[in-house]
Amino acid sequence: MTSRSNRNKRLYQIGLDRSVRLKWLEKTANFLLAGNNAPAVKALLQEDLQGAFRSSNTKIRGSLDKTITILMKIWVRPPSDLHPLRCDGLRLLASLPRENHIAIHWGMTMAVYPFWGAVAAHVGRLLRLQGSVTHAQVRRRIMEQYGQRSTVKFAVSRLLRSMVDWGVLKDSPVHGARRSGGTYVPGFSLVIDKVELIAWLTEAFLHAHPNGSVALRTVLDSPSLFPFRLMSVSAAQLAAVSRRLDVLRHGLDQEMIMLTEKP
Repeated sequence: MTSRSNRNKRLYQIGLDRSVRLKWLEKTANFLLAGNNAPAVKALLQEDLQGAFRSSNTKIRGSLDKTITILMKIWVRPPSDLHPLRCDGLRLLASLPRENHIAIHWGMTMAVYPFWGAVAAHVGRLLRLQGSVTHAQVRRRIMEQYGQRSTVKFAVSRLLRSMVDWGVLKDSPVHGARRSGGTYVPGFSLVIDKVELIAWLTEAFLHAHPNGSVALRTVLDSPSLFPFRLMSVSAAQLAAVSRRLDVLRHGLDQEMIMLTEKP
């Protein structure tokens, strides 16, 4: 199956229907960076996350296995066409300051699970329009896109709570943390001014996009990257630091950035 076929198939799947804490993704990547193979990483996660899921309830115990499956798919066993992105992401995690790590985990999660990016895009647009967002607003828009399914409703709730855990959303002090109809306001915002990281995030964004090519401005201003303020760069700068990005000029003044099959 081609990279584009893999990408398009992921676009219509939900897959991510669990709360995913940022610290769990950081641990998963760190276990991998420490030289552990996939079975060892899985065993370490089962041991480490046991306390968060300790319960006599079999549903909660089963949730641990599902959560670990998601963590493993993001950093340890991503789809084959995302292996180069994953490898460079791990290298960035090892070399960049801790405060930049959230952007790398965000990009990898969005590439593996475009549903994350779809939810984020609706959140980002609503925050720009009105300064806050409700669970009901996001759920309604996502269900228009993915269908009127209970799994969609459940997944939206879990992803919004994950974004609160990541610190990019906060429960509105007026409405409080009501999971079924909560109101959220922006959390922290991170300036991204490293060209290499912007190029990597651009690649992650394109893997969550059906065409694999967009206007550069679309990436830099994307609501799906709402927690980050990306420095203005040219497409040529991005292509210069990434062997998997290429530039296409559209008209006189529009730069398109696209995924390429360079070796």
